[in-house]
Amino acid sequence: MASSRNKENQQKYPRDKPWSLDDFEIGKPLGKGKFGRVYLAREKKSQYIVALKVIFKDQIEKYKLNNQLGREMEIQSKLNHPNVLRLFGWFHDAHHIYLILEYCHGGELYKLLSKIGHLSEHQAATYIASLTKALAYCHQKNVIHRDIKPENLLLDFEGRLKIADFGWSVQSTSKRKTMCGTLDYLAPEMVENRAHDYAVDNWTLGVLCYEFLYGAPPFEAENQIDTFKRIVAVDLSFPSTPPVSVEAKNLIRLLLVKDSSKRLSLQKILEHPWIVQNADPNGTCN
Repeated sequence: MASSRNKENQQKYPRDKPWSLDDFEIGKPLGKGKFGRVYLAREKKSQYIVALKVIFKDQIEKYKLNNQLGREMEIQSKLNHPNVLRLFGWFHDAHHIYLILEYCHGGELYKLLSKIGHLSEHQAATYIASLTKALAYCHQKNVIHRDIKPENLLLDFEGRLKIADFGWSVQSTSKRKTMCGTLDYLAPEMVENRAHDYAVDNWTLGVLCYEFLYGAPPFEAENQIDTFKRIVAVDLSFPSTPPVSVEAKNLIRLLLVKDSSKRLSLQKILEHPWIVQNADPNGTCN
């Protein structure tokens, strides 16, 4: 019943009246970082459960992230897809900025992966399919995420994957030159400081598929320089354990291609035999 009530209440977002902290009952902390904290919260009028992200203004100003945060909020608030974390609204006071986010009961996929070591092919294919659909939606909106990694993927109550954290996202129809994202997931064109486009997200799907199945990203090395070298050379090898199907390895190879124009398209990912045979069509792994 709670799930259906939440869906009904979700239709009430956004609203005309400005939000304030008085509109919410604050619950347990869900996480913390350099720039703020995340809390479980309940909107008093609707009783709708959300995650309230509290960001410290002084930290944002210290690291000159005002424009980046503004862009993140602008992009995420306009996205509405089953596999993209909803940003319902935001408000601020003298010291904080508050983001009203969809609550994901299952937490970070990173924690699940750390706990169990690696995913089954069914789980991995389901999550890759969900990610592919979400990225196809984002790309249609001219949004490149640029920082897909397990820490930025959340699971809801039903085990459905949601892309979160659009801090490095950009909305653009032209190629970009900013190097951004997280080391192990960077595409070769970023490492080599060449212009990049949507295909950086396709590369990251290959990195994630490998990490889901083997428990570690494919180009991990002792230091940053060696990791960069492995990425640029596409120094890809598959361990003998855990056992992984030939079809899964084929998909990874088709995505981890140095020439960005030759990487498998998002549509072709969804049509790949490994995805068709293993992914749950409902996107749930519970």
